[in-house]
Amino acid sequence: MPECVVVLNIDTAALLRYYSGRASAVQARAVDGRIIQFPASALRAFVTSSGVQGTFKLIFDEKNQLVAMTKV
Repeated sequence: MPECVVVLNIDTAALLRYYSGRASAVQARAVDGRIIQFPASALRAFVTSSGVQGTFKLIFDEKNQLVAMTKV
């Protein structure tokens, strides 16, 4: 399955846009330079009081749908 690694630093104000429904997808640059997009709902498991920060591995299926997201 295709996978990529992204480094995210999303503050709480930006997260509010996702939770309010104004943004349903996150667009990020993978460490290899690709621009990827995935559902904002995938961030919920990683939200802290300061937002979402860290390095994440994203795994996609053959249709480029997000299958798993883990913090590395």
